[in-house]
Amino acid sequence: MQAQDRPQPKPGKAPVVNIKKPQTFVLSNGLKVMVVEDHKLPRVTYNLTLDNAPFVEGKIKGIDQITSSLIGNGSKKTSKDVFNEEIDFLGANVNFSASGAYASSLSKYADRILELMAEGALNPNFTQVEFDKEKAKMLEALKTQEKSVTAISNRVTSALAFGKNHPFGEFVTAETINNITLPDVEANYRNYFVPENAYLVIIGDVKYNKIKPFVEKLFGKWEKRSTPKTTYPSPKNVEFTQINFIDMPAAVQSEIALVNTINLKMSDPDFFSSAIATYILGGGGESYLFQNLREKHGWTYGAYAEIGSGKYDSKVISTAAVRNMVTDSSVIEFINEIKKIRTEKVTEQALNDVKARYIGRFVMQVQKPQTIARYALNIETEDLPADFYENYIKNINAVTPEQVQLAANKYFLVDNTRIVITGKGSDVIPGLEKLKIPIFYFDKYGNPIEKPVAKKEIPAGLTAKTVLDNYIKAIGGEKAVASVKTIAMAGSTTIPQAPSPLTFTNKIDAKGKIKVEIAMGPMSLMKQVVNEKGAYVEQQGQRKNVEGDALAEMKASATPFEELQLAKKTGLAISGIETINGNDAYAIPNGKTTMYYDTKSGLKVAEAKTVEQGANKMTQMTTYLDYREVKGVKVPFNIIQNVGFELDIKMSEIKINEGVSDADFQ
Repeated sequence: MQAQDRPQPKPGKAPVVNIKKPQTFVLSNGLKVMVVEDHKLPRVTYNLTLDNAPFVEGKIKGIDQITSSLIGNGSKKTSKDVFNEEIDFLGANVNFSASGAYASSLSKYADRILELMAEGALNPNFTQVEFDKEKAKMLEALKTQEKSVTAISNRVTSALAFGKNHPFGEFVTAETINNITLPDVEANYRNYFVPENAYLVIIGDVKYNKIKPFVEKLFGKWEKRSTPKTTYPSPKNVEFTQINFIDMPAAVQSEIALVNTINLKMSDPDFFSSAIATYILGGGGESYLFQNLREKHGWTYGAYAEIGSGKYDSKVISTAAVRNMVTDSSVIEFINEIKKIRTEKVTEQALNDVKARYIGRFVMQVQKPQTIARYALNIETEDLPADFYENYIKNINAVTPEQVQLAANKYFLVDNTRIVITGKGSDVIPGLEKLKIPIFYFDKYGNPIEKPVAKKEIPAGLTAKTVLDNYIKAIGGEKAVASVKTIAMAGSTTIPQAPSPLTFTNKIDAKGKIKVEIAMGPMSLMKQVVNEKGAYVEQQGQRKNVEGDALAEMKASATPFEELQLAKKTGLAISGIETINGNDAYAIPNGKTTMYYDTKSGLKVAEAKTVEQGANKMTQMTTYLDYREVKGVKVPFNIIQNVGFELDIKMSEIKINEGVSDADFQ
């Protein structure tokens, strides 16, 4: 800590970066091969890239994705298991997709790994069994995305910015997936996996004179074909700044995206200044957006900006996920920061800091074979000068505050910006309307709709007690529900950080005890326990006792069906009718928790709970699905909890009045 008082050392002279130039040759079928010899380590990498133009998939959107999944499942010569076993035995890494292949290994296996890569890429084995598996996976993944506010936001943002008839604007649906057949996969591979625009970059401990004839032998038989030529409309920015709103009634926060479509090439004179301008706006912790929305106001975990570049259409986009109550304020601050970088010159200090980060990252990355391969490929495909990367640091250092400002004015079109907001309309729309920015409404597929109805009329005479009584009746009746003394739930779920499914256990005792645990095999990742002594939370071996209001809340929830007690509680009222998973539900607040009951079935469909994390307040949503009867009482076999990410818990077994003992709550 004392070292922080010392002056920061002045940066030294910019390092000189020497990037090895590849030796090249072209096969008669059009495949372009680049070889960079590097004998420092006994390793070799192969990058096969198909530089095809984007194309519209239309009614079979998803065909390229499923083709990617199926390439590499063995070959017509070798079964999937035998193929993968040999790769594992050699300690190599081989990946395939519809746009190419990648392989790396020790150089002593260089020839065999290239043989396997060529075999898998040029002779894929498309089978109905594997096709059906991948199709089922895509449909299952799509179901999860339909519940994700982030996924919906990304989808609609692209659809509105580029248009649904553009390769970057069309999206996968259950209908387009179901339209895909195995012959479609074979046709997609035949049409687009061709050597016309293909590049093979080889880097590592190889000899050019030896590898050249070997490549000619393996890839020379690749049939020369041309890809189909398709056209689509170029995207256009909106004529005036507007808000495009997508209502997600169950959203616990708003996804905000300010987007402009652009056409920025890496060869353009303002490529470097536009990249730096974007980084200053939203590239990291010191950026304008991050410092404003997170550090100053505490409205979000992070606010960022990105700019695309290349020979095809791209976009510049600024994004953040914020609390519902500050959505309108966040929009104002986004606009303020974009205007700031357009009208005020960045300070020399801030500019130099960003340059240092760019240069440091560049120098570190240039040591990696994958980076060298990408640079060699970029020079060919992006029409860059041969010394583009040798001059990279010089070009970064040459950017001036004036150039940053010019780039910001050229690409951050604040007066023609599409502000896409995906969130809970009943909470967010009133504040947005006060901004006096035109608002247009869309469904979660990007179709224009009328303004959503924020509040629906509650039927006359309906009370919270009626709704709670109807719920108890819907799940089996008061007698059956009151007879439930214990519930034992066992299921599984996944989290982003875990490579395999996790086990979920939930045990409840009507005596005021509860245990919830998520584990990875024998290792407990999270456990919450309420017993007669109190309550505690344990995460990865670290235990913390729960006290105060949090303890009271946990004790109140330690009952099989809290509605039995809530139906007798005075002061509860229906706050409104809201849409949950596409259906109307009565909302009943109870302290920090709001419970939602379907207006038709009477079943509880969700709970929203306000929790405090430091100075911030967040809403955690729990959704209840797939009710099934167990010993005369209906219980949900699918529970989805939003805890920063979606925890989709599927029960394999639920027991009532068995499988629970006092020892479970120790």
